[in-house]
Amino acid sequence: MASSVKPTRVAFYARVSTKDQDVALQLEDLRAAAAVRGWVTVGEFTDISISGAKRARPGLDTLLAEAQAGSFDVVLVWKMDRLARSLQHLLATLKDLTDWGVGFASLRDPGIDTTTASGRLMLQILGAFAEFEREIIRERVKAGVDRARRQGKRLGRPPKVFVSMEKIQPLLARGLSVRAIARELEAPEATVRGVIKRCAESSRPAVSSNPLAAGSERPVSALAERSDSTHPTKVKPCPAE
Repeated sequence: MASSVKPTRVAFYARVSTKDQDVALQLEDLRAAAAVRGWVTVGEFTDISISGAKRARPGLDTLLAEAQAGSFDVVLVWKMDRLARSLQHLLATLKDLTDWGVGFASLRDPGIDTTTASGRLMLQILGAFAEFEREIIRERVKAGVDRARRQGKRLGRPPKVFVSMEKIQPLLARGLSVRAIARELEAPEATVRGVIKRCAESSRPAVSSNPLAAGSERPVSALAERSDSTHPTKVKPCPAE
């Protein structure tokens, strides 16, 4: 009487990091292992010259899409690092496979086989280690932040510097250059230039204090273009911003 048990459908995933390497060795071993277990091979997915640190890979993405669609029952890899380089990525991928009802087995990593009870236990242990690692990192970060605060160090982004033309006008009158004004106000030079430019666009052009050029007009924006200017210049007040 013929058995009604359906054979286990398996898909292989193989990856190499450089073009000089060949996935053929991995695939040959995977085919042999599947034959020994009596599994039926329904797909082979590969990524060539792609680092395992990258989560988005054409072959892996296709494998996961087929797994979600229920195209096979088990994913078999040569080693776990072929699938993922970090424990977090590995566990996240295995969780997806588990949610889709797909098992996972690694040929060269003894005990990593979710089709067996001991293999599922091993993955739970790995998950516990990953959680322990995350907790240790959080504690170290928190301890570092607390220590920095006790030492009076400021955390986070530097405070935003507000610069108005009211602050810039007296410094311009003293003949300071844009660069010197930025140092005086402890503000980025680009910020000072931007304030002067906006002022020039919203007010009448300033009149040069040079008596030889009486009656001539000079745009305030010219000051922003000459960061090394040291000549005193009278600037008309800007409209209130």
